[in-house]
Amino acid sequence: MSSAGHFCNRTWDGWLCWGDTAPGTVMQMCPEYFFDFDPAEKVTKVCNPGGQWFHHPESNRVWTNYTQCQAYTKDKLKFAISLYYLAMVGHVMSIVSLVICLIIFSYFKSLSCQRISLHKNMFLSFILNSIITIMWLSLTVANNQAINASNPVSCKVLAALTQYTATSNYFWMLCEGIYLHTLIIVAVFVGEQQLFWYYIVGWGFPIVPAITYAVARGLYFNDKCWISSDTHLLYIIHGPIQAALFVNFFFLLNIVRVLITKLKETHCAESTAYMKAVRATLILIPLLGIQFILFPWRPEGRISRAIYDFFINIFSHFQGLLVAIIFCFCNAEVHLNIIFECIADISNWQDCCCYDSR
Repeated sequence: MSSAGHFCNRTWDGWLCWGDTAPGTVMQMCPEYFFDFDPAEKVTKVCNPGGQWFHHPESNRVWTNYTQCQAYTKDKLKFAISLYYLAMVGHVMSIVSLVICLIIFSYFKSLSCQRISLHKNMFLSFILNSIITIMWLSLTVANNQAINASNPVSCKVLAALTQYTATSNYFWMLCEGIYLHTLIIVAVFVGEQQLFWYYIVGWGFPIVPAITYAVARGLYFNDKCWISSDTHLLYIIHGPIQAALFVNFFFLLNIVRVLITKLKETHCAESTAYMKAVRATLILIPLLGIQFILFPWRPEGRISRAIYDFFINIFSHFQGLLVAIIFCFCNAEVHLNIIFECIADISNWQDCCCYDSR
């Protein structure tokens, strides 16, 4: 209330309800139930010093300013469509590249070992995440109006599966770090590692936050298709992911410390090989984790928010491609196996030609 005691009475303007208000400007978010309104923009209403709601000078009627709700709708729609196609391209490229990696690791028997088995499972988790994300985006973006009208359970199930597979991605990365830490730091105390426990961590544990999130979302923020990211319930997913990234980072730093010490003392080839394996995972952590570091810091400005959304989408939807490049396409062992295979094929072809010429 103002010092003079004047205030504007509560009112319903036909779209939004406004409570008793002291003189000044009050704001609310644009209503979501209009398709051409942007719910991220604000509605304003002015209470005059005398305790009367502002009247528009042309109509001389009480007026609420809804102009910002549609001010950038067309531009935002174009930008949203661009992000949609960017996401689709990123996930398709991720699927193709990761399938190629799985074929390479399965074809060359010399690459068969526990570490490569972990790679394969991590690749599979990224492939599943990309497939489910493509399905969810196709359902919620390409058929937005139909979905808003029907709000089927299927899109909520896909939303929960998307969160499960995303969590699984990061826990398989954690498995990579745990495996290397066990192999290098505590190898003296353990024999061959049991991959069963890695399957529990990579595939099993992410079920817990995914189910918890789905139940909480259904009870406390049950919007259509669970599209909105404007809820703290996402920390049910992001919390375990951030914890996995944090633990993995310190595991890998400890491994690097030990390997540097070993290299200074012995200069052995085995330590150098381990260092390359650790370096790949260490590079990947900030690349895949940056979105969860920046998530709470989404800017308010229209242009800065668009730039933020663009880069977050790059890091989110091209993750599988980054994993394929770092763990397979830039892997020296893979390069050597492909070179040896090519040399063997050329040699066989030459032998065949020489035999035919006889």
